[in-house]
Amino acid sequence: MAMSAGSDDGEPMMDMNTTPLIDVMLVLLIMFIITIPIQTHAVKIDLPNNNNPPPPDVIDSVKNKVAIDAAGTITWNGSPIDKLTLRQYLRAAMALPVEPELQFEPDRQTRYVTVDEVLAIIKASKVTKLGFVGNERYYNF
Repeated sequence: MAMSAGSDDGEPMMDMNTTPLIDVMLVLLIMFIITIPIQTHAVKIDLPNNNNPPPPDVIDSVKNKVAIDAAGTITWNGSPIDKLTLRQYLRAAMALPVEPELQFEPDRQTRYVTVDEVLAIIKASKVTKLGFVGNERYYNF
């Protein structure tokens, strides 16, 4: 940045001092950025309403077992299900008068992402009686 201190012959400086102008512009820019409202983006989607409760024979009133095999297939008491059905089964199990025990058994070769997603679904359903079964086979690893 070049500066001019004037000349020795007593003539006034002809350059305009732009420092205060830049300061004011920066303050105005910051004020403008702060006062811009946050843009919220929402996509409205009409989702199907599936309020059908699961059949009563699918949910055991004592204990239910959620397992994940090496391919990432989720099973509820031995029958394969998807994540939406898992949410519905957990919601129906939590609606019972006495909460049944939920046993969780992931396979050793299952991807961590799949196990994490299933655990997030279980946590979101507010299950309090959760047990991890099959951990004894990992003691020698």
